[in-house]
Amino acid sequence: MTGLRRAATALTMALSALVLLAAMAVPGRAANREDLEAFLQVTGFDVALESIKLSAAGGPQMLGLEGSDFATTWTILTKDVFDVKTMQDMGLDILEKTITEEDLEVAQDFYGSELGKRLVETENTSHLAERADRAENAAAELDRILNEGETDRIAVLDRLNRAVDSSDSSERSIVEIQFRFLTAARDAGVIEFKVDDEALRQSLLTQAEAMRDANKAQALANSAYTYRDFTTQELTTYAEALEQPGMQRVYELMNAVQYEIMANRFEEVASRLHGIQPSQDL
Repeated sequence: MTGLRRAATALTMALSALVLLAAMAVPGRAANREDLEAFLQVTGFDVALESIKLSAAGGPQMLGLEGSDFATTWTILTKDVFDVKTMQDMGLDILEKTITEEDLEVAQDFYGSELGKRLVETENTSHLAERADRAENAAAELDRILNEGETDRIAVLDRLNRAVDSSDSSERSIVEIQFRFLTAARDAGVIEFKVDDEALRQSLLTQAEAMRDANKAQALANSAYTYRDFTTQELTTYAEALEQPGMQRVYELMNAVQYEIMANRFEEVASRLHGIQPSQDL
């Protein structure tokens, strides 16, 4: 189960969101395509969707095949499957059926402000930044804050993280993306399971629960590093904006869209691997 054990670190957030998205559909009230494209740019959601391509690198690791020729095949296939325009178009297609004009106004009012624009620019840079030294830098920034006794800043960073995932769905997200990808890879003949689907899902749940505290600590460090150039008061203002009911709906929807696209793309690339890589037991 080595590939599974590593999987939770390969993808930190994912969710099978079809049911949620269907429940959030608002026929007759959805915004038009032009407004949605502006929404993606103003909020930085276009870059968030683009950054899904970076998660593709974790595929071979999830399957325990990163040291084989499979990794090269995977890289070639993912360039096509994780095409940025394709993913952004998928996002627009889903949002057309789910987001309202009121939702757009709520997000655009904040992110169109001076503070909002600075935050989006910073978050866009963070989404697409090189990952090599990020964990080390993030840990160092969090240590600095702790050593200087900035407890109020720690509190507001934690508040921000909770506001963007108020339902605490990250564990379910990790499990669902892994389950969908692994079963798609099995169906393509890339791997073979020694356990049934229910046992696989339970194993993933157990691993996600075991990593809960570590993931939260890493998220806090990442936020400390990402928002290092903002004052604590500015971050408090951001947290207050994110906690408003309208913004909560917007983030719930954006998370669901992003997670569903990620899961869909991993399933798609797994389906294209049929006959390419000899099976490996999992």
